[in-house]
Amino acid sequence: MSHHPSAAALGSFDPVPLDPRDAPVPEYGSGSLSDLLPAITAGFGMPAGTDLVLPPEDRVCVFLVDGLGWHALRDHPHLAPFLTSLLPSSRAGTGTPLTTGFPSTTAASLASVGTGLPPGLHGLAGYKVLAPDSGALMNQLRWEPWVEPRSWQPHPTVFARAHAAGVRTAHVSGPRFERTPLTQVALTGGLWTGREDPEARMDAAAARLAEADRALVYTYYADLDGNGHRYGVDSQQWREQLRRVDGLARRLAEQLPPRSALYVTGDHGMVDVPFTEEARFDFDEDWELGAGVAHLGGEGRARHVYAVPGAAVDVHAVWREVLADTAYVATREEAVSLGWFGPPAMVEARVLPRIGDVVVAMTGDAAVVATRTEPNESALVGMHGSVTPAEQLVPLLEVRT
Repeated sequence: MSHHPSAAALGSFDPVPLDPRDAPVPEYGSGSLSDLLPAITAGFGMPAGTDLVLPPEDRVCVFLVDGLGWHALRDHPHLAPFLTSLLPSSRAGTGTPLTTGFPSTTAASLASVGTGLPPGLHGLAGYKVLAPDSGALMNQLRWEPWVEPRSWQPHPTVFARAHAAGVRTAHVSGPRFERTPLTQVALTGGLWTGREDPEARMDAAAARLAEADRALVYTYYADLDGNGHRYGVDSQQWREQLRRVDGLARRLAEQLPPRSALYVTGDHGMVDVPFTEEARFDFDEDWELGAGVAHLGGEGRARHVYAVPGAAVDVHAVWREVLADTAYVATREEAVSLGWFGPPAMVEARVLPRIGDVVVAMTGDAAVVATRTEPNESALVGMHGSVTPAEQLVPLLEVRT
């Protein structure tokens, strides 16, 4: 039974369910993460395919910080003085952020960055989605259970296309990421350099940038996100990580060779979810939410809900009623037609069954957890995935030499 007090019990009227048409939609085609590399490689003479315009440069480095949200960075200037000084440079000097795609989660965002495509095209449409061939939930970050990567995401990466066009492309990241399926489908192309130490990673990225007259280098840092998940964006641990990220970005910027541009961005932001009954709807303890549901996908802030055959209409109605004004609850058809996963005409038929019969985007600081079936994820303090500005907006900071 639901542990959430009804609005009537609290002496007020039942809240009106949110209209999915009011949900913020990512700026696909002009200002989302999937536009970043196409805008960069347009400067190398490759087809743009985006309305985002970035000044061309001979050598370009993208430093992606996992979990670096626009709002969190803007709210902590004393911890990140270097990055804060670059805020006016964001998005080609407009001082504005990019959006992620939907959901605002690492697997979807890294695939959007690497392929230059929205989730409805590359197909990594969430943290956990249904694999139609097996009927099992697939974790797209850990790639469990195994699916052949190239059949799951068949489009070439922007890195591979740039490499074929004669641009020296290189990746500098943690050695453990070199052979992961997510790297294969999102970030392959060019030379791989593994460096465990983050400072050495920055040094190697700068060195790779200087090795060719036309170069595209990508480097990555994960620990801001990890500490945000474990301890929250309000924690000392997260603050120490932001301070470290600021130092890493400065270290890289100070080593840029001539005719270079450095872009610092993130794959999503984050919100802290209080450990209260009001903020955490427990799917495993709420019979209403569980009725008619075959699989619960996604993550706490952005759910893909897969109904048993014939139950999708009822599941949608119940989730709308239970979550009411704490979430945008859409049918698959609504979410696709509203452009959540990209322009509707670009959502491929092979991707549609991966999207939930019901798609849930949480607002405020609430989440749908599953304490028994997802104990680790349910224990997290910081979460992301939804459409709030704290999760959706990321910087595109710029340094040029």
